[in-house]
Parts: sequence; C-alpha cells; structure tokens
Amino acid sequence: MLKPCGLLFLALILSPFKIVNGQNLESVGKEKPLSITGGISLNQIAYAVDGIDSRRDPYSFYASGNINFNLYGWSVPLTFAYSNQEASFQQPFNQYGLHPTYKWITGHIGWASMNFSPYTLGGHLFLGAGVDASPGKWKFSTMYGRLLAAVEPDSLTENSDVPSFRRMGYGFKAAYADGNDQAAIILFRAKDDVSSIAYVPEDEDILPLENLVLSVIGSKAILERFIVNAEYAISGITRDTRSDRVSISENRIFANVGNLFRPRLSSSYYNAIKSGLTYQGNLFSVGVGYERVDPGYRTLGAYFFNNDLVNYTLNMATTFFGGKLNVAGNLGLQRDNLDDEKVSTMERTVGSLNVGYAANERLNVTASYSNFTTFTNIRSQFVDINQLTPFDNLDTLDFTQISQNATVNANYILSSNESKRQNLNVNLTFQDASDEQGGIEQNSGSQFYMANAAYSLSLVPKNMTITAAFNYNRNESVSIETQTLGPTLAISKSLFDRQLRTTLSTSWNESFTNGSQVSRVVNVRANGSYSIKKKHNLNLSMVVVNRESDSEGGAQAFTEFTGTLGYSYNFSSR
Repeated sequence: MLKPCGLLFLALILSPFKIVNGQNLESVGKEKPLSITGGISLNQIAYAVDGIDSRRDPYSFYASGNINFNLYGWSVPLTFAYSNQEASFQQPFNQYGLHPTYKWITGHIGWASMNFSPYTLGGHLFLGAGVDASPGKWKFSTMYGRLLAAVEPDSLTENSDVPSFRRMGYGFKAAYADGNDQAAIILFRAKDDVSSIAYVPEDEDILPLENLVLSVIGSKAILERFIVNAEYAISGITRDTRSDRVSISENRIFANVGNLFRPRLSSSYYNAIKSGLTYQGNLFSVGVGYERVDPGYRTLGAYFFNNDLVNYTLNMATTFFGGKLNVAGNLGLQRDNLDDEKVSTMERTVGSLNVGYAANERLNVTASYSNFTTFTNIRSQFVDINQLTPFDNLDTLDFTQISQNATVNANYILSSNESKRQNLNVNLTFQDASDEQGGIEQNSGSQFYMANAAYSLSLVPKNMTITAAFNYNRNESVSIETQTLGPTLAISKSLFDRQLRTTLSTSWNESFTNGSQVSRVVNVRANGSYSIKKKHNLNLSMVVVNRESDSEGGAQAFTEFTGTLGYSYNFSSR
C-alpha cells in the first residue's frame, strides 16, 4: 500500500475500455479531420492540525484530466493525473496509457488490464501493449508487457517493499461467436527474469517462476432450448527456473510446446475445468454446473485464485407476479482435498440467492446471499465519512477472502409531488471472513456487520434537500470486537438557477473495542460549487475533523482542518 504521502497518480488508465463506432474513410475531406474533447481540473489543498504533529504537507495540489482525440474515426482517449507528493510502492501508480480505437480495433499502450478468462489472464495489471479486435463474429485479443517490476531485496529498511524479479508476460485469445455457439482458444505465458535483481536471497517465497497456461472454451445451443458450455485449462508452473531441465515431461501437452515452456525438475502441471448445461424456458431457466480445480492450480495472470476444489451446482432463475418478483440462485456441493494429502477434508453446501421485488412504484426491495469464496475490499462507510479530501485512500489494495456475504436493501418513497419528495432507504450487510481448518475456527476469522438507514426530504420549489442517516459497523474476530456508530446530517441547496450548489454536513461517530470506548470523531463539512456556462466549475470545500482517542499513554485529542479550492474546465473543439 502507498505511504500516506504517496504520489496519488501520474496517470490512471484503469477504467473499462469502451469501443466506439469509427468513421468511414470515405468521409475523409468531407468533415473536420480532428476533434478534441475532454476536461482538466486542478485542486489545491491546504492543511493544518492542532494537537499532534502534522501528518501531511501544509500545501499540496492534484491535477487531473481526460482528453479524447478523434482523427478521421480514430479515437484516442487519454486520462492523466499528477500530484506534487512522493510515492513508494512495488507496482507504482505512476500509470499512463493510451487506448486508441478505430471501428472494431482497440489498442492498449502503456498501463492496461485485460481479461481472457478466470483461469488464464484475469485482470492483472501490466505495462506494455495490447490489442482487442472484433471483425464480425471473430474476436482476437493479444498482449505483451511487464507484470511485475524488479525490486531489490532490502533487509536494512523497515517496511521495505517485498523483493521480486521482473516478470514479463504475453498472451493471445482467438474467439468465434454466433449466438449461443461460441469457441475460443487462449495461450498465456509469463516468466521471471532471474538476472533482473543483483542478489537473490535464500527465500522460497521469491523464487523465479515460469508459467504457461493453455485453455479451450466452447458453448453450443442444442434443440434451441438447451445450451452447453465448458472451459478446460491446463497450467504448467516451474517453481524455480534455475532447476535442472528434464528431457521428458510428465505432461504430454507440455512436452510438445517447444520453447514456450521448458520442463524442469521443479515443474508441475495442473488442470481446471468448468462446464454447464442450461435449459432456457419462456419465464424461467434451469441448469446444472460442474467445476474442478486441481490442488496447486494457479496462473501468474491473476492476483488471487482458489484451487483444490470441486463444485456441483444447480442453478435457476424465474419471475413471478408479472415480473414484479425476480428470483435467481444456485445450490451445490463443494469439496476440497482432491489429492487426499490434507489431514482433513472439507465438504459443504454452497449456494447463492438473489431476490428482487418491486411491490409498487414506491417500494423496491433487493436481497442477496452467497457462501461462495470471493476476494473483496472491506471498506467501511466511515472511511468516506472521516476522510479529509476526496483523494484520500485512493491506493487501498487490501483484499479480504470472504466466505459468506448477505445484503438486504429496501427503498421506500414516502411521498412524491411537485412540492415535496420524501425517501427512506435501509441497507444491511453481513460478511464472514472466517477461516476454518478441520472444522476449527482460526484466529484469522472475522465477521463484518454493516447497517445504514437514511431519510431524505427534497423541497422542490426551494431547491433544497435534507438528509439524515445513521451508520453502524461491527467487526468480530476470535479475540477482539470493534464497533463504530453514529449519525450524519446534511443540507444541500441550489441557488442562482442551480448554478451555485451548496452543502453543509456534520457527523458524529464513536468507536468501541471489547465494549470500551476508544475514540470519538466529529466532523463538519461545507462545500460550494459554482458552474459557469456548463464548462467552467469552481469548487471550495472545507473540512474540520476533531478526534479524541484513548491509548496506553492516555487520552489524546486533536483537530485537523483541510481546505480544497478546485477549478475544472470541460472543452470541445469540433
């Protein structure tokens, strides 16, 4: 994670890539050859604190913008950001990139992220180049770039970056789709450069790796109503590229791939398969699924991966009451210890359920539950409530493995007419990150409970909205229990034909650990935004946060002030 004074972003090109329609070359000379659209913004941030040492620079700035060049149908979007603060991170966020598009071809140059399939290349960030092309029913994707930067070992610096070799990778996907009939082949390869760092410590966690993944995907419609689909992937992993080569591979496929993968004594081979059969009715669908992932299966094209599991699932989706009630879910059995090498075997029922109910124009309720294992970022609403600027916590990369997740959301419109609108919203969330081994709960387990209730009143003639909310968070682990709760009140009003928008809000939240109060945070925020001709926007915000906390050294109280003055401009030259 970036240090608090880390560089926010030199460029941020991580949004989904959108293919736009290109201009016909016959229009060359008939229309304007070049058009430029986009916007720029500059925010200046002043900071002061009383009661503790300053935790950030008294002055900083944050500049960002997006520009799109369109030249005879070629679309070249560019997004950038820059700050005067410094950074320290293994895979730094000094990211920049271009994603030019022309008709059915999109290029990715610089920092990019692509997704071939979950078992091959699954959203890993890389610095290099890539292409997505969709000519007709075909689709081709390819990439080449650096997956990890070389980081030298540093045992003298506390909290130093984790050492790593420079990791290069490339991949290719070719797919054909005609309705429900689809086929695709994927190749992904990555290898660490053992010479990229001067000193290789005797640590098994940073051995130089090599990986080749091959995958085949298919889908076919049978008798109009049935759809069968499957993916089979095989991954070869060499845990140490310095180990001796072997002349005969234990896997026939990898014995005939030439220089794409060279079998060694430390090489292992793993399989993953996922298939399903679905029947599509007029008002419902039902299907069965099967997934098996070998113990040890991994790909260097994904950050996280679950292996050593087999899933048997039954899924369905249907509607009731003329479409007012929508229900979708699946139920199955999951088992691990596929090679019988673990001391114990876990068998459990897994499933998910999603329900949406639109009772009438006023009431809408949604609910979901899942106990499939996923990776997610646990982000409390109090992170946003107590942050000093919109640029805080941009570098959060902490992911937690969640085994259960349940959410209920209800929205009710109390009244709605030309003069007044009232709305009530309630949201409840439960997440279980417990870790069990042999049925015994481990110390790493945690349960997260989050609740939010909000009431809003809009006075239409006065262009005023009043919102009152109450937030509650609870985190339970084996040896500690924490709670944070408190109300928030906000008033917003528009003036001068909605050119000036003002907001005043305050919140009070208290935190408890094992029943004892440990902190109290009170903040007041004021914001004003003035728009001129929809192109120019001036923004001024001020935040005062007072924090009181109890620690082993006694009570501590301090107050922080942050003021942000911003300007943004949206332009177009067509």
